[in-house]
Amino acid sequence: MRTKKSYPWLALFFVGIIATTAAFAYPGSTRETVQADEQEIAVNGIESSSSVITKVEPSNPLEFLTAGAAVTDSSTEVTVYNDNLALVKERRSLDLKTGVNSVEYMDVAALIDPTSVMFEDTKNKNTAVLEQNYEYDLVSSYKLLDKFLGKEITATEKEGETYTGTLLSHDGGVVLQLSDGKVVSLSEVSKFEFPDSAGLLTKPTLVWQVYSPVAGSRDVLTSYLTGGMSWNADYIVKTNADDTKADIQGWVSIDNEAGTTYEDARLKLVAGEVHRVTVPQPMYYDYVVETEEEVAYDGGKGSFVEESLFEYHLYTLERTATLKNNQVKQISLLSADSVPVEKELIFDVSKSENVQAVLNLENSEEKGLGMPLPAGVVRVYKSDSDGQLQFLGEDSIDHTPKDEDVEVVVGDSFDVTATRTQTDYDKVSNDVRRQSYEVELKNHKSEAQTVRIVEHFYGDWEIITSSDSSEKTDAYTVEWEVTVPSDGSKKVTFTVEYRY
Repeated sequence: MRTKKSYPWLALFFVGIIATTAAFAYPGSTRETVQADEQEIAVNGIESSSSVITKVEPSNPLEFLTAGAAVTDSSTEVTVYNDNLALVKERRSLDLKTGVNSVEYMDVAALIDPTSVMFEDTKNKNTAVLEQNYEYDLVSSYKLLDKFLGKEITATEKEGETYTGTLLSHDGGVVLQLSDGKVVSLSEVSKFEFPDSAGLLTKPTLVWQVYSPVAGSRDVLTSYLTGGMSWNADYIVKTNADDTKADIQGWVSIDNEAGTTYEDARLKLVAGEVHRVTVPQPMYYDYVVETEEEVAYDGGKGSFVEESLFEYHLYTLERTATLKNNQVKQISLLSADSVPVEKELIFDVSKSENVQAVLNLENSEEKGLGMPLPAGVVRVYKSDSDGQLQFLGEDSIDHTPKDEDVEVVVGDSFDVTATRTQTDYDKVSNDVRRQSYEVELKNHKSEAQTVRIVEHFYGDWEIITSSDSSEKTDAYTVEWEVTVPSDGSKKVTFTVEYRY
């Protein structure tokens, strides 16, 4: 008998209208920093110790808290998917009073999907979030001026003269109404002074109304989905002199454009196509972030461990990693030496008008691999006569399970060429057509070359005549494998009959 599991997570609902002002900001509030006692905690496989929280006590019956950034080792776990999606799990400490508490949960991803947030008090399952607002109306000169329309501000002109009055407009210049009723227009202002920040925040923030049945320190586990993060795999293949073996290195590149940095995070990568109803759209906000992209290479010890997850594959890094905002981090995925490969020349007119050079390899433990390979770009290199590595070409591969074959199109052959010509067309009857073709292969190398000719036909078809033996590999494909002599040529002719 199967029973449904009971999960302690409390899925948050997102308030229908996102609040555009920072609620619960009260003048005259006092601030103090409280350091919670350290304690080791292990829930859902994430270990952490209590973090620093900032406690705010305004003159309002509701307590006002700010949850600080997760700063402890392994207190954050980030699972990155292939297509602009990541799942973030964080552990932080909160001091809650009995009843309803107002909490600012800061340092979240700027591209967070607020409807995906989940909250768990690991000490008391009855703690619940009653309301959530995602505040992204952030501090900027324009936002402040917009907030203070109809209110008093102080503006200083470029020459140094200061004016204090009610802000009437700031479109293309600042218009103030002074206390004596006069209206002044200032075109060049060097400084503005505002009485407060008008409730604006410096970073995207989740503002919660949290009910706690008891008072005390709480270990809070929060998760959310965010856009702006993705990963892909890249492979380097170095072939030997006769293209029979290759050294293979695999790297993963994680691109973090989510709007925040994750320090010492446990990193997991999911390979596979995850179905989604809608992709969260980026929030537009006046949040200044570093725009220069940084590339970080990490090839140290502690690589990835692979496991199956539902119909996908999960790769877990055996150590923590810091994912900086606007950074592409590259981490070693695999390394295998002397993997058997097979070079092949293929002429498939549906893919190219030229003869293509292809490398084939088997992704098996017997051949030195055997790990499910995430989709990515394969770049092929080979040493020249001076021992210097040269780039041969690149191709993309799909997600490849173990024990499956990998085909890498490296480039077009220079010395082996092909020409395909239709030589005849015959309408036998209203429902029968015959088409004849000639494929001429030329080999300008000093050694004979084997070429595989691939043709695709659709509908009810049959090869009725052929100059060389062929093999029907599936319902739409037929292949010929022929040898082209050195400095010579080879012609293959055939006739295909279609029935309608």
